[in-house]
Amino acid sequence: MLGHGYGGFLGLLILIADIYAIVRVAQSGATPLAKAIWIVIILLLPVLGLILWFLFGPK
Repeated sequence: MLGHGYGGFLGLLILIADIYAIVRVAQSGATPLAKAIWIVIILLLPVLGLILWFLFGPK
């Protein structure tokens, strides 16, 4: 629709990165509430949530 083929590829990369972030959050030592909040943020805001998790998320 946008005239180029990168939309699907970029979407796939974002999906893979979001899944990776969710797995890392689930494996972190954070409290269950903090894990749930981070997972919801990542799911509701895929790109921004990923950036915020990378900068401020549980390690």
